Amino acid sequence: MNVSLQGATSGLTTTAVAGSASPGSGFADAIGAAIGNVENAQSQAQSAASQLLLNGTGDVHTVALAAQSAELSLELFQQVRNKFVSAYQEIMKMPM
Repeated sequence: MNVSLQGATSGLTTTAVAGSASPGSGFADAIGAAIGNVENAQSQAQSAASQLLLNGTGDVHTVALAAQSAELSLELFQQVRNKFVSAYQEIMKMPM
């Protein structure tokens, strides 16, 4: 599942990856890529905010858009994680 959030005016693009890794890669690689994308979105938001506050470059709209993008990326990752945990718990309940 690929989910892309694009800011029309800011040019910021965040893609949260859940299960879109290449067929030969493992679960750990897919989760690692998703975590990397969430961290990237958060660092972009932090960078935009610090540029606005320290340098006066950029605008409030760009900062708000980057912060919202980072928040949505984190929420998506949390929901995917919750689904994996739920599926694991269901598997563990199965009798062997």
